[in-house]
Amino acid sequence: MSLTGTPFLYTLIALSVLAVALPLLMWSRLRGPRVLRAAARMVMLLFAQGTAVALVFVLVNNANGLYDTWDDLLGTGSHVQQAADLGADGTGGIALDRLPRVRQTFTQAEGPGMHAAGGVRVTQLEGRVSGVNGEVYVWLPPQYDEPAYARLAFPVVELLPGYPGSAKSWYGTLHVHEQLAPLMRAGKIAPFILVAPRTTLLPGVDTGCANVAGTVNADSWLSIDVPKMVRDNFRAQPAPKGWAVAGYSAGGHCATKLAVAHPDRYRAAVSLSGYSDPIVEPNSLAAQSPALRRANNPCLLLRKATVPPPVALYLSGQPKDGYEAALALRREAKAPTAVHVVYIPAGAGGHTMALWRPQVVPAFRWLTTQLDQRAIGHDGKGKAKGTTPRAPSSADSTHAALASGTASRAAAARRR
Repeated sequence: MSLTGTPFLYTLIALSVLAVALPLLMWSRLRGPRVLRAAARMVMLLFAQGTAVALVFVLVNNANGLYDTWDDLLGTGSHVQQAADLGADGTGGIALDRLPRVRQTFTQAEGPGMHAAGGVRVTQLEGRVSGVNGEVYVWLPPQYDEPAYARLAFPVVELLPGYPGSAKSWYGTLHVHEQLAPLMRAGKIAPFILVAPRTTLLPGVDTGCANVAGTVNADSWLSIDVPKMVRDNFRAQPAPKGWAVAGYSAGGHCATKLAVAHPDRYRAAVSLSGYSDPIVEPNSLAAQSPALRRANNPCLLLRKATVPPPVALYLSGQPKDGYEAALALRREAKAPTAVHVVYIPAGAGGHTMALWRPQVVPAFRWLTTQLDQRAIGHDGKGKAKGTTPRAPSSADSTHAALASGTASRAAAARRR
């Protein structure tokens, strides 16, 4: 059974009910020597405790999208076929524009949220450059299959989870497609193709979206192989104009790093409670040496850039959880690099999905403007055009406003 599947959840619920009923029915009816009766009662108690712990774990796992498969949970699976030294640009000298087009087979994805808002499809991708083999989940906007837009190329956002984290979490826990679909239909947000690739590539290790020769080429998987697959199979806009990457926690770090390191592949990035220095995540491969830390720290990349990258960054965070890192990035940024910082007060919640879920819509409104995309309503007319996002308002400090970044730090301080 799948770790995140409904059958496994229902099985655990049934076993938990049985584990409670069994002692109630059998406790005083046991026969035999005292030692055997005591042993039987101990087994029933352990069974009850074990099923309760397992059920709570599955509920928490499903709610937060931590582990997608048994291999991820047990640390027994690797998705790396090879990890050649691909050089500074991560291509290994391969002429990417000459790679043949490959058609992928997609099926309906299963799990929480996978059937909502038109459904999420999944394919198993063998990365021809990175040597990674992993699943990629794709959601198409409402306009994609409408005859009026049959020749329209759509913008793309790659979605990255935290660590540990499942590629499904943006759909199943943050409900990104369910939140955005009605706004896309109404012409309030651009019709983005949403792509969520696997990021857990090695057992028990956060790749830090880094290329580490001989170990993993996570950067090339995310920034080369996955985008190539999307362009081969869907009407996607060319990079970097119509491409962005978004993530939360460790995924936020990756999103910022990928955009800063590869302005030829991405135009914008969204980081929710992310960080710059890979050392923040002790299990990150990118934190294993000073050289790797420097090469995968977007703040240092901006500082050392001879030509500032033409990318826009949306960075949200709380004090001691992403906010200071966001300010540091803003200090290092020089035009045409643009950094938009959203302050989230500590009282809005902790480092959880509940904090990030209400930030999805504001972040995608910002992406619509920064990628200079036209939001399209059902009348076929553009409803929004690229504009400079306004600064966070100080007019509200409700929980929803604080979580979504529409309340300013000054307003929050006044109301304490």
